[in-house]
Amino acid sequence: MVPKNGLVQKKVSECKSEMTRELFSSAIHREEVVIVKNYPTDVPDDYTGPRLEDGEVTEEFISEMIEHFVNEKCIHVNIVYQILLKAKEVLATFNSLVRIDIDRIKKITVCGDVHGQFYDVVNIFNLNGIPSEDNPYLFNGDFVDRGSFSCEVIITFLAFKILYPNHFFLARGNHESMAMNKIYGYWGEIKFKYSDDAYDLSCEVFNLLPLAHVIGNKVLVVHGGLFSQDGVKLEDIESINRNREPPQSGLMSDILWADPQPGLGRGPSKRGVGMSFGPDVTKRFLDDNGLKLLIRSHEVKEQGFEIEADGKLITVFSAPNYCDAMGNKGAYIIFEEDMNPQIHSFVHVRHPNIKPMHYAGNMFSI
Repeated sequence: MVPKNGLVQKKVSECKSEMTRELFSSAIHREEVVIVKNYPTDVPDDYTGPRLEDGEVTEEFISEMIEHFVNEKCIHVNIVYQILLKAKEVLATFNSLVRIDIDRIKKITVCGDVHGQFYDVVNIFNLNGIPSEDNPYLFNGDFVDRGSFSCEVIITFLAFKILYPNHFFLARGNHESMAMNKIYGYWGEIKFKYSDDAYDLSCEVFNLLPLAHVIGNKVLVVHGGLFSQDGVKLEDIESINRNREPPQSGLMSDILWADPQPGLGRGPSKRGVGMSFGPDVTKRFLDDNGLKLLIRSHEVKEQGFEIEADGKLITVFSAPNYCDAMGNKGAYIIFEEDMNPQIHSFVHVRHPNIKPMHYAGNMFSI
């Protein structure tokens, strides 16, 4: 239920923002303690769901797992541990900026935020084909939170990353962080469906997600946007130490939080973290780095996408009817060897009757 009184709405919004800032600050300033832990991997004989084959992720396993999830079933928590541990190994081999050779892979589909809307993710695969070496994907952050099937989304994505490390790409979004998870649902969901340890291990995975991708030396893909100062080079992004909770300022924060604005120059962010950047900032950055186009996500759009900055910036958002309330379409973008963006919009599909934010705290369910 949303308060109708304008003053109450304002106070609720201010309270949410302040609590977000406090949690965000707490997460990034906490003392880092490295704990080496052994996670169980044995699966009981009486478990009847999909199993890894000799500890390996296969096409058959992923297909069975997706069907299992669609039927509202969980896989065994020890299999989740195996997937998370293997995903850490795979992701650690990638730089903070990943360069994708379009001549090698021939095409790639770029998707934006999916926010725990697992049944819409399955619909993307139905519309555009299941991920494979012949059908690569890049999902551009915010896999979890808000939608109440975040576990199904992140486990599926990590399984594909393990199976196709050089044809299935994942970028970090601002919601792949402890501060956001504790407010917007993933923290509560994975603890309910699996375990506290599964959440802690997934945070270690989040810290290893790359921050940016360059496709065909022409297109930069980041979750949020550009930077609070000029002169940033791709090499600067590549050298970011990403293995941490996102800071409140700096290149990593800008990548995850920034938004475009219609006016020139830079301005304060409406979010309270990051900043806004104008079309002139976009043009300068692209020219300085020999690029043609910036793809970002991070914002719901009525048609699932929006083209700005004289065609030099495209926002893509892949969670249709966001939070079961917005009525928006989702979209994805296909690039082939000519590197011209082919944008496809799609509508939402039905999901089981578990509402968004179901696993979040009561304060943020209103």
